[in-house]
Amino acid sequence: MSETSASATAASSHRLTDPRLLVPLGLLALYVIWGSTYLGIRFALESYPPFLLAGVRFLGAGIALYGFLRWRGMAAPTSLQWRNAAFTGLLLLGFGNGLVCFAEERVSSGIAAVAVASMPLFAALFTGMYGQWPNRRESVGLAIGFAGVIVLNLGSSLSGSRLGAVALLVAAMCWAFGSAWSRRHDMPSGPMNTAAQMLCASVALLAFGFLNGERLPSHPGTQATLALIYLAVFGSIIAFSAYLYVLKHARPALATSYAYVNPPVAVLLGILLAGEHLGPYDLVGMAVILLGVMVITLGRARGAGAPSSPRLRFGGGAR
Repeated sequence: MSETSASATAASSHRLTDPRLLVPLGLLALYVIWGSTYLGIRFALESYPPFLLAGVRFLGAGIALYGFLRWRGMAAPTSLQWRNAAFTGLLLLGFGNGLVCFAEERVSSGIAAVAVASMPLFAALFTGMYGQWPNRRESVGLAIGFAGVIVLNLGSSLSGSRLGAVALLVAAMCWAFGSAWSRRHDMPSGPMNTAAQMLCASVALLAFGFLNGERLPSHPGTQATLALIYLAVFGSIIAFSAYLYVLKHARPALATSYAYVNPPVAVLLGILLAGEHLGPYDLVGMAVILLGVMVITLGRARGAGAPSSPRLRFGGGAR
């Protein structure tokens, strides 16, 4: 291979691993895939109980991803990394996802997505406790996005229960705290972080589900099983890996902006696939939500012009 060809190959490889390319692609995956998982959970709950659904989902995805990574020669996590992955996985996937599944037995997929959209506000609070408050433009974007969530909720015909609402609020808080905590501790590298968290969370979810009296169905429906497979492959392996990558390479407000896009995606899918209705408040709310995401993105781009600012470091303490 000539020196010119080698240089071109190296340059092409660098572009493919450039965060300026991978962060937008990761955000796109989070916006679309995680927006669709709310409806996927609803379909899967037709046959599977909530905590066993989440446990089976993460167990299957975790085993497949961990086995593939070890086969490719990636080192296993250290004992400290397993401990940190267990704590973070319990927060993000155990409480964060398990409680969403629990709540969707009581509320619709759309209202679940709307409630979880409060997560960036908790993320801003928890990262602020570590000294990384959102800048002014990001704060404006967060406020606009939350206002859009309120408008979307005002016009919704979806109903929920108090227990479901509390579960969704706790889920959002746990996800936000787990995201902030993980950035400052020694975690497994790359996709091994995803696999370790899913394996650890699956043990807790399955144990809690069986202890709570849940049982796996003997004859699950085809649609429910296909939804479970979709959740494991796309919602867990692909989208969760993208989230951890964006979380490492972007500011908190941008990394969590998917929570503002997921509600309109979930509502639109509900209209197309589950017969839900969209009113004028919903249209306005979704427009305001997307405006908030745009402001957050622009705030990050403006902030990147000051590399000396400690605010721009997103690596976390022990990384």
